[in-house]
Amino acid sequence: MTARLVLGAVVSAVLLACAKTAESAPANTADSNTSAAGGAPGVQAYGPDQLPVALDTALLRKADAGRIAGDSAAKVIVLEVSDFQCPYCKTFHDETYPAVKAAYVDKGLTRIAYVNLPLRSHQNAWPAAEAAMCASVQARFWPMHDSLFLSQERWAEITKPDTMFARFARTLQLDAKAYDACITSHATRPLIAADAERSSNAGISGTPAFIIGDSLISGAYPFAEFKRVIDANLAARQR
Repeated sequence: MTARLVLGAVVSAVLLACAKTAESAPANTADSNTSAAGGAPGVQAYGPDQLPVALDTALLRKADAGRIAGDSAAKVIVLEVSDFQCPYCKTFHDETYPAVKAAYVDKGLTRIAYVNLPLRSHQNAWPAAEAAMCASVQARFWPMHDSLFLSQERWAEITKPDTMFARFARTLQLDAKAYDACITSHATRPLIAADAERSSNAGISGTPAFIIGDSLISGAYPFAEFKRVIDANLAARQR
């Protein structure tokens, strides 16, 4: 089984299905960068020697499932394509995400899934993504997600952020031995790479971007814009 196929069926199917119909918003509210080496735009490429020797598919399934929140019966899913080091992504997290969660996810109207797109211009984006996905293996993705965004200014430019991320893991009461093993082996890196590839295939090269049903929001827009788009997609599914 390849890393591409490990990505959850709900997330991958919706992401790819929406690629043909989504319309882009102005790019000046999203962080973007293009990789001259090819592959997913803005994404640091990794060679075979930097990937795990063998895929732990059971672990990757847990990591994949952990970054999806909300009622499985919800008819609309919000795909958040994001980079933990992106300042615009932090703006969304701090100013808009709580309102979207309270109004739609917590009420069972939508699900939300986090899709990784670590940009090449952000030196600690990959380690942060690995920290979040290793926490996801232990069903603690969203608390780690919050910790990373809330502390972004503290770790964004430091040389070795893993020490700080490990402290977050212990504060969140993760199994330290299992978390450390996940980080050291880069066990979730294939899933992150698959996320980035699928985002690229969907025409997304900047963060944050949100695929909501048949719509794309590109940038950290206020809650009112998300409400408009989510409500329209919910209404369309009730017809």
